[in-house]
Amino acid sequence: MSTSSSTESLRFQTANPYEKEFGYSRAIRRGPFIAVSGTTSIDPVSGRLLHPDSAYDQARAIFVELVRAVKGLGGRSKDIVRVRMFVTQGSDADGVGRALKEALGEVGPAATMIIGARFVSPEMLVEIEADAVVL
Repeated sequence: MSTSSSTESLRFQTANPYEKEFGYSRAIRRGPFIAVSGTTSIDPVSGRLLHPDSAYDQARAIFVELVRAVKGLGGRSKDIVRVRMFVTQGSDADGVGRALKEALGEVGPAATMIIGARFVSPEMLVEIEADAVVL
């Protein structure tokens, strides 16, 4: 990764087809701040949705991808300060919360979970975004 001034932006891209179709980056870093876009369980290599029948497994895959994006821009999982979780069904809240604790429990980021979301594909049960600060 190259050193950046506070006005330069570094971008992290994956094979997620929506990034190209809609024209956005998986994550972007400006200075010490990293913002990771809403992420679903789309495999970053194949572009296929993983675990269409399990919100918990989708959330686990998403947290792996969030951490990968933060690391790809020079951060660490402990730099994640906030996550926002969007879940389609209230019955999946416990599983998504469990995945958060398993992935980032030692970090303890600020977190919000919103129930009743709808996504571009009905197989997407969870979408999560994250913010990190690299000090």
